[in-house]
Amino acid sequence: MSSTETLEVNFDGLIGPSHNYGGMSDGNLASQKNAGDVSNPREAALQGLEKMRLLVRAGFVQGVLPPLERPNLGFLVDAGFSGSTAEMIEAASKCAPRLLKAAYSASSMWTANAATVSPSSDTSDGRLHLTAANLSSMLHRSIEHPETVSALASIFGSEEHFSVHAALPMHADFADEGAANHVRLCGHHGGEGVELFVYGREAGESVVGFPARQTRLASESISRGHNLKPDRTVFARQAAKAINAGAFHNDVVCVGTLDTLFFHEFAFEDTDVTLAALREASKGLFELKPVMVPEAEVPLEDAIRAYLFNSQLLQWPGEDRLVLLAPLETQETDSTRAFCERMVAGNGPIGRVQFVDVRQSMRNGGGPACLRLRVVMTAEERAACHQGVLLDEAKIDALQDVVRATYRDRLSASDLADPRFVDECLTAREGLLNVLDLTDQLG
Repeated sequence: MSSTETLEVNFDGLIGPSHNYGGMSDGNLASQKNAGDVSNPREAALQGLEKMRLLVRAGFVQGVLPPLERPNLGFLVDAGFSGSTAEMIEAASKCAPRLLKAAYSASSMWTANAATVSPSSDTSDGRLHLTAANLSSMLHRSIEHPETVSALASIFGSEEHFSVHAALPMHADFADEGAANHVRLCGHHGGEGVELFVYGREAGESVVGFPARQTRLASESISRGHNLKPDRTVFARQAAKAINAGAFHNDVVCVGTLDTLFFHEFAFEDTDVTLAALREASKGLFELKPVMVPEAEVPLEDAIRAYLFNSQLLQWPGEDRLVLLAPLETQETDSTRAFCERMVAGNGPIGRVQFVDVRQSMRNGGGPACLRLRVVMTAEERAACHQGVLLDEAKIDALQDVVRATYRDRLSASDLADPRFVDECLTAREGLLNVLDLTDQLG
């Protein structure tokens, strides 16, 4: 790829040393199913870094976001605990283990929830905008956004090129889950695009079943803050059927890039209206290529279990058709594997499916798409961002060396009560920040 091109850069979350199966995410079936199991933080981080290495080797520009500081001791203080770190950990483990799990949660690894991103070609001020998600629907995630804003501000610090917005108000009416409910479509990455915001409920609306985490008000507020053109912006309601089947974010049933939208038949409450709105918004820019997966071929239950849509849809260097980077679980599920085989054998926009092993993340409910935040960047913007987070193989090797030296290969809920684990987590993060040249900003 030319260094002067406008490119889609994937910023993956570096999985932290406290990765555990806490089962804290209501509506996330994998998280609930595996709650209490023993995790392997070392393997999880190495799997994520190998996925990043795959893309670096293919010629992509690949970035990384560091794990947040865990445990979040300030959260425990806010919850009324006091004394030394060891005393707070011991007290929380005995009387409020759920709060201790929240303080240790490594869920920031799923950077699709870190923020919503609008590239400079879509915004009226010509800057790249990022709004940190408040993640107010889930306790363990609601404490992330102050640190996320700090990380984004450190990486995208040039006010000439970037605008980093704080999270929306912490109220149910403004519930925002970031890019997991947002898709940008375009003719080419450097051109003007159409931004699709998907929401699960209106502000103030009560819903029955699993939580509808994104509100229309939140999506509209971000659109205004990013100075997007109303006629190039579409708001669509996610199907309640999908949410209640376990599609807690829209990216569990839909993914898109360039002019292609790949989605399940039950992704949207009204598919015809959604597609018509996208076609209207894209007039004069590109011709929309929808790829809908019928329920009769891939039941919604299979799509969610296999995370067919929670995959990266990529313009692979040197290939004419798009590539779907999917989890191994998609290959191992009969209906999704068969659909992928039929799809690539046809003449549609998706020409190849490549499978990757991110099982540690999958068991907590996050696939390849959850692990990355897509940021479309010009060459000038790439040069203006913090260079330490842009990866090459040597930097991946260095990060893996830190992981192998400092991460545990098994972690259970009972281990969180060990005060020595605090120091292990801090030491590991310090090593990672040092590799990424972020110690002064975030250490």
